[in-house]
Amino acid sequence: MASDADVQTSWRLLDYIGVDYAGAVADGKVTSSAEYGEMTEFAAQVETRLKALPEKPAKEDLLRRSATLRSAIAAKSAPAVVAEQSHLLASALLAAYPVPLAPGTPPDLNRAAKLYAENCASCHGMNGDGRGRDAAKLDPPPIAFTDKERADQRSLFGLYQVISQGLDGTAMQSFEALPEADRWALAFYAGHFAYPDAAASEGERLWRERADMRSKYPNLAALVGTTPAALARDLGPKNAAMLTAFLRRHPDAVTARPDGSLALTRERLAESLTAYRAGDRKAAAELALSAYLDGFEPVEPVLSARDAALMARIETGMAQLRAAIGQGRPTAEVEAANRSLANLFAEAEAALAPERASGASSFLGAFGVLLREGLEALLIVVAMIAFLKKTDRPDVLGYVHGGWAVALAAGVATWFAATYFITVSGASRELTEGFGSLFAAIILLSVGIWMHGKSNAEAWQRYVKAKVSAALSRRSGWFLFLLSFVVVYREVFETILFYAALWAEGNGAAMLAGAGAAAGLLALVAWIMLRYSARLPITQFFSWSSVLIAILAVVLAGKGIAGLQEAGILGVRPLVDVPRIEILGLFPTRESVLAQVTAIVVLAAGFWFSGRSSAAAASQASPAK
Repeated sequence: MASDADVQTSWRLLDYIGVDYAGAVADGKVTSSAEYGEMTEFAAQVETRLKALPEKPAKEDLLRRSATLRSAIAAKSAPAVVAEQSHLLASALLAAYPVPLAPGTPPDLNRAAKLYAENCASCHGMNGDGRGRDAAKLDPPPIAFTDKERADQRSLFGLYQVISQGLDGTAMQSFEALPEADRWALAFYAGHFAYPDAAASEGERLWRERADMRSKYPNLAALVGTTPAALARDLGPKNAAMLTAFLRRHPDAVTARPDGSLALTRERLAESLTAYRAGDRKAAAELALSAYLDGFEPVEPVLSARDAALMARIETGMAQLRAAIGQGRPTAEVEAANRSLANLFAEAEAALAPERASGASSFLGAFGVLLREGLEALLIVVAMIAFLKKTDRPDVLGYVHGGWAVALAAGVATWFAATYFITVSGASRELTEGFGSLFAAIILLSVGIWMHGKSNAEAWQRYVKAKVSAALSRRSGWFLFLLSFVVVYREVFETILFYAALWAEGNGAAMLAGAGAAAGLLALVAWIMLRYSARLPITQFFSWSSVLIAILAVVLAGKGIAGLQEAGILGVRPLVDVPRIEILGLFPTRESVLAQVTAIVVLAAGFWFSGRSSAAAASQASPAK
């Protein structure tokens, strides 16, 4: 089985051929025997490595392209022909055997300058001109990074590969011992020398003013994988040079995109479709999942606030696409699902446009998010508080209050960490919601059944005297603390991610007003529930509470499964005739519906059994009256 390094090495050799062949052949004649021999050797190595790759439908085409490239080199074809063939083969290789192509975060170029001075300047020169103090001793001589003609043909990924693996037949050693982030930083630093500072200033203006230019680099993968020469064919040499100069000095501009673009989602879906056509279902599934978690998930909060119906349609469409890939459906069906999503993305980008942001949308978004996410947690926590008051156990209330208070504090800490230290990925968000929902659902199933049994017990007072003190020990108090914490933190976690996205729109006052209005309404609901529950007879309280808790258990069962599906933990089998009603936890997939049906069956059986047990206990207690 080939590793990522095997594929990356083949890619690096092809990149080197595409760039350096022009130094070996001109006008059908060999101009450098050493360079030409190297090109011939590298082309043969590529073919050998391709033959060793795992079998896939696309492999035959790769070998055909490789043979064509070897023939072109043997025939001393024009450099432009060999460059095109090698770059096309490299692209086809990565489509068939995807490997990591980009840094996870923008590199630290200040650290890169120090690393370059320590590791590279002695050969390549402090200014990248190839005239370092040791350059004269080397054969072949070190590369001059200031050579723009050569730099235009080389991608940052190509530089990263050479830095990572070295270059056979030269003094260029491998720097694999350096951390990956440092190697990417060196690639960016080495790649900036051919593009002057003056051009970078103009490039910044172009990046800021021209949306068509920003669309060329939707993410770091596009930035490191595109050569300036390829960009010049689209934008013209001058614009390409200026944009390259800016972005190689400021790669963070690519990740700090304020326009709500879904370009990353589109790109990943296109890559997924390419992999599916090539017969690689696993890669296609991973890329489709990445399109959702890394591309769509970050803009979901804002889109949900502006057009919740559209957001739901996109989520359903993404799930259907992943299901089609997972089931190995015909390529035509996967292509149709991609086209359908493309139309939805066009609507979403219109809804996400900066001009659509307004105080009203921020207010309504903040209000709706907190009310929706807070209501579930509120109902569960209030039910626990009311129960403890009804059973005259105020000494255990502290555990419940402690649980939700700590959850709020943890939510604030999560917001602070996500803002300043870490990035909360889409997968982390869905896993937190999914497992939190399932945990709460399982607990609520047992609690609901237990409360239903007590609602029919005529001997309730005897049960209280005999059982409650033992049942609500310090150990079970900590259990109530955990349940209170989980159900509240799950909702707080979801809410802070929504609020962080809404805050970035710039309507902070309107968002805070919406949050305040929702918090006030939730407080009113809590007060009404606590006040009304205090007046209910104990058996009626338990009867109504058991129904409420049962409904919440069914809702959370559906939401938990849906969260794990969106995180890619569980598969997806769509149900066309089932509507999506998120507030009820109803999602149009077999897995989530089956979870809810299972919860209903368990509750029905539990209610029946607990009712019979309570009735039997009551009949046994009657003669003693």
